[in-house]
Amino acid sequence: MKYRPARVIAAALASALALTVSGCSLENAGNGDTVKVVIGYQSKTINTVTAGTLLKAKGFLEQRLNALSVKGGAKYQVEWQDYDTGAPITAQMVAEKIDIGSMGDYPLLINGSRTQANERSRTELVSITGYNPKGALNMVVVAPDSKAQSINDLAGQKISASVGSAGHGTLVQALTRAGIDPKSGVEVLNQQPQIGSSALESGQVAALSQFVAWPGLLVFQNKAKLLYDGAELNVPTFHGVVARRDYAKQHPEVLDAFLQAQLDATDFIHQHPLEAAQTVADNAGLAPEVVYLYNGPGGTSFDTTLKPSLLAAFKGDVPYLKSIGDFAELDIDKFVDPAALKQAYQERGLNYDAELANNANPLPGSGGELWLTGQDTTQSLADPTALLRAVKQARAQGKTVRAAYVPDAELGTRWFADKAIWVRDGDNYLPFTTSAAAQRYLAKHAAGAIVGFDQAVNEVRV
Repeated sequence: MKYRPARVIAAALASALALTVSGCSLENAGNGDTVKVVIGYQSKTINTVTAGTLLKAKGFLEQRLNALSVKGGAKYQVEWQDYDTGAPITAQMVAEKIDIGSMGDYPLLINGSRTQANERSRTELVSITGYNPKGALNMVVVAPDSKAQSINDLAGQKISASVGSAGHGTLVQALTRAGIDPKSGVEVLNQQPQIGSSALESGQVAALSQFVAWPGLLVFQNKAKLLYDGAELNVPTFHGVVARRDYAKQHPEVLDAFLQAQLDATDFIHQHPLEAAQTVADNAGLAPEVVYLYNGPGGTSFDTTLKPSLLAAFKGDVPYLKSIGDFAELDIDKFVDPAALKQAYQERGLNYDAELANNANPLPGSGGELWLTGQDTTQSLADPTALLRAVKQARAQGKTVRAAYVPDAELGTRWFADKAIWVRDGDNYLPFTTSAAAQRYLAKHAAGAIVGFDQAVNEVRV
């Protein structure tokens, strides 16, 4: 498995000692002064972990701020505030009570719109945490026994979503493409992810549309099955970091330290993906297998750069604001400011423009990945059929499979092998995230046949 050239974290930490700060400098702050920074994050939204859960757990921000303290004498205090969605983070930023926050693309639209009326609360998008080029970070799930086969089957049904979230944005797009009016064609219940999960389990709603890690978590727990993969939209979706402009102007050294720490966490997840997943799981209360589904090789692209493709999709999402309420117009070009991130790259001796132009996943996947119980490493396989063989051999040796992952044969989405829809076509076995995707393949390949995961394992030739 090849990674992009790793940045050396130890050397990067040392560079913090050489930072030149302007504005509210350490010298101006005076000895004994305390500069406080409040960070809003979502511990269970695991595509923001490099600016939240993992960053907090590893202490990268505190390490960098402590390095500044040693040099300049000022003290820094970090306060972490955990939320379920981006909406309360935005509310606290409007109230000037959170200085830096992370959230998904649609919540970022709302954040930019809501905060711009007041210069002290006005925010700017300063970095990306993670993204998927096709939109696979958001999904729609239904109950395990649901007869629904595609998004079209949800017409006239009740659907749980957090209005204003990335999951809701995907639902609106998916319904619209299916010819279903997202306002009149379904009944959307505005619910927090946990409430919506309970509503789905109790049968109060027909489907749940949410952002990571909720769809994968519910499927892993056998409480749901995947109906719609956001990758079908083929529109990038991402999570990013916003900072209050007023705070960044007063304390540029803090924003710089935060972005440097985010790069530290990004390096860590690239270099130690399994360890990072375990750390996130321990601190977020999620199953490691679910975290690794998204944070492992071939999952989320953890890349901080503000890529043109993401910003183009972001601009295309702006009309969503008007569809859900009375929001102020948002000029994306004025909302996005890569200057601080470019400076962070420069301080590390890195080429921002080169990474900006690189659209490859920094942690590329394989044809399959097997994680056996009791092992602290995983096995990469050439293709899904090879993964089935590996599972068969492991079972024959009395070993237990903790988790197995495969890329969807059509969309490339990383998914649980035992939850995928498998199609046998000759000697090859192809996994799909949804029944609809499998049916699209079968419509063009008459010789193919759907088989269960265990059946595929049993009959594959070793």
